[in-house]
Amino acid sequence: MHETTARRRTLILAICCMSLLIVSLDNTILNVALPSLQKDFHASVSGLQWTIDAYLLVIASLLLLSGSTADRIGRKRVFQTGLALFTAGSLLCSLAPGLGWLIAFRMVQAVGGSMLNPVAMSIITNTFSEPRERARAIGVWGGVVGISMAAGPIVGGALVQSVGWRSIFWINLPIGLAALVLTARFVPESRAPRARRVDPVGQLLVIALLGTLTYGIIEGSGAGWTSPEIVGCFTVAALAAAGLAAYEKRRTDPLIDTRFFRSVPFSGATVIAVCGFAALGGFLFLNTLYLQNERGLSALDAGLYMLPMAAMALVFAPLSGRLVGARGPRLPLVLAGVTMTASGVLFAALDAQSSDALLFTSYVLFGIGFGLVNAPITNTAVSGMPRAQAGVAAAVASTSRQVGQSLGVAVLGAALAAGLHDGAWWIIAGCGAAVLVLGTLTTGRWAKATAARTAELLITPEAEDNRMAVKV
Repeated sequence: MHETTARRRTLILAICCMSLLIVSLDNTILNVALPSLQKDFHASVSGLQWTIDAYLLVIASLLLLSGSTADRIGRKRVFQTGLALFTAGSLLCSLAPGLGWLIAFRMVQAVGGSMLNPVAMSIITNTFSEPRERARAIGVWGGVVGISMAAGPIVGGALVQSVGWRSIFWINLPIGLAALVLTARFVPESRAPRARRVDPVGQLLVIALLGTLTYGIIEGSGAGWTSPEIVGCFTVAALAAAGLAAYEKRRTDPLIDTRFFRSVPFSGATVIAVCGFAALGGFLFLNTLYLQNERGLSALDAGLYMLPMAAMALVFAPLSGRLVGARGPRLPLVLAGVTMTASGVLFAALDAQSSDALLFTSYVLFGIGFGLVNAPITNTAVSGMPRAQAGVAAAVASTSRQVGQSLGVAVLGAALAAGLHDGAWWIIAGCGAAVLVLGTLTTGRWAKATAARTAELLITPEAEDNRMAVKV
């Protein structure tokens, strides 16, 4: 019986990983196709930024809603809806007649994508209840991001070069359909013991905050940083942030439970996710344009050039999960911070693009860092939280990743448009340094004590019997 249960858990993990694969693969493949899109649609740098950021922003805006909705009406049901929408959106993207249509269809994809990763993580959290086993499962989950990074540039490059950029969206169709069928057959339905109410005001404030902030950053260099349009965007973003913080404190069932952030490890994981994924988004965006536009490489050759980074992420992501299970999150976070900072410094201070040896060294270092950073973020976010709020806690971590990646593309794209090439790489180095410092400060005894107190605060009478072990 135990073996059968273990096999079933492994199968559920595999199905959840399929959803992560298509969402992660979609972004890495699209990066390789950006120069082809630029030529076909005569797109500006800001137009290319929007093909990535429109998707990331919609996902980031809806992840919290999707996580809490799944906890309320059923995780399997929401997960299946997300798979269907993402697959349909992928088909529409492949048929887009212009850049505006592509951006719109990417947003359809994103609505589906918002229902996949946090809900899948919630399913995994409820399937693997033993902390060390859960950490290993999350390591496998993180390894899928490495697989997408390894396969994305090569598969995408081959498809763009042989068939055209539209074919990059076709790869989602068979994986999405297979995951849909397998979910219906093998994934059990689960939901939180107590239904959470919808928070429309909080949801609108999140959309206003993320949308205006990113629009201001992307369009600022073109419209002028002091123009009424851009100043207005940043003003709305600031007001939305202040309103969200004040409003959510008064809600019984808030979209974002501000009490989560009393846990220092949870708060640290949130900021680390923003910094780590900002570095990733900017790194992929800058290197893709450099390799194809400046070096003149084909899409396939550009993908092969970035293989050392992807391969390291593939190797170190599952290793990071095992390290978190055995030693806790500090060691992988510190190592991630050191290697990501070193990669950025090689580009900014030593002009890594001047020689292949330095370039590949930088790629290897960044791949190691990104591979190590993912598992401790996820494990810290969901560990110690009441299982009734697993979907929301996982969604906060996922939202932080998407926000970070979209800001990375926006900020570094703006730096590139302003001619601040070295400055863009110093920003990536700074993100790595932030991971190093926060990873050290938020994983000590004092931090763990705040996590324990927060867990006690969040446990409701209904959830008392379903407590998750506090192991951060």
